[in-house]
Amino acid sequence: MAQLTMIQAITQALDLELARDEKVLCFGEDVGHNGGVFRATEGLQKKYGEQRVFDTPLAESGIIGLANGLAVQGFRPVPEIQFFGFVFEAFDQIASQIARLRYRSGGRYSAPVTIRSPFGGGVRTPELHSDSLEGLFLQTPGIKVVIPSTPYDAKGLLLSAIRDNDPVIFLEHMRLYRSFRQEVPEDDYTIPLGKANVVREGKDVTIITYGAMVGVSQKAADQWAKDKGLEAEVIDLRTISPIDIETISESIKKTGRAIVVQEAQRTAGAGAEIVAQINENVIFHLEAPVLRATPPDTVYPYGLIEDEWLPTPQFIVDALNKVTSL
Repeated sequence: MAQLTMIQAITQALDLELARDEKVLCFGEDVGHNGGVFRATEGLQKKYGEQRVFDTPLAESGIIGLANGLAVQGFRPVPEIQFFGFVFEAFDQIASQIARLRYRSGGRYSAPVTIRSPFGGGVRTPELHSDSLEGLFLQTPGIKVVIPSTPYDAKGLLLSAIRDNDPVIFLEHMRLYRSFRQEVPEDDYTIPLGKANVVREGKDVTIITYGAMVGVSQKAADQWAKDKGLEAEVIDLRTISPIDIETISESIKKTGRAIVVQEAQRTAGAGAEIVAQINENVIFHLEAPVLRATPPDTVYPYGLIEDEWLPTPQFIVDALNKVTSL
């Protein structure tokens, strides 16, 4: 089994799906000859032609508008937003058009569109390149939001997303693209959307997280176990819309305490929604309030100071110590 980076796993998934279904199309800024800014589509235009893998103008609204029209005509578009901070230009097309297509047409049309985009900090990008804006789409009915944390998950989740008959926002953390390798089967496999993964067993506190914060949380849990002799269970959500509240609830029934870790700002995002759903489902199993470990509510900082802003293992350990002292 090959050891792949996340970007290689994503390319392999796109390759498999382009070969399997002639209705799948990949397009966006520089995704054709250049293979995309991170080379996710490298070699695919040469293999499948300019009719199926192609460049678009520098116009995010037009990219998603094109995807919407193609979906109505029976295609499965996989457009790329070059950096997720640019999605504001396409927000109307996503929230007002693609997300509502099935409802608006009374079920006559669906929008099997998978919008891929890099996001996330820790790589010193310019302004608007690192923003974690997933919360905007968590609050948009009609859209699924998928965020893988490993190469294996990236391939299996992307194949599921492209085959889904509803629109999916597929967010790829830039820091994870080439930071480590993992065994990834060459064959076709899928991972169900909306199903979380328990990546570390524990009995004292549940850490609920996603994306690049999964690895950071695992490091924090290991450090906490070494320092305190306590065990944190770590849940990788994989999908933040819908949220797998069943897996979260089963873990909290075991641990009685929880923290939510996210890279996005604190207010009204995935963390806030998870806390609300925990209160609605398993509040009587809690021994302490659920805490959030997040950056502050500021604009994403310039690269020179982003290490001071992003959650670190020690930041999460401090949250674990606090929730067990309540």
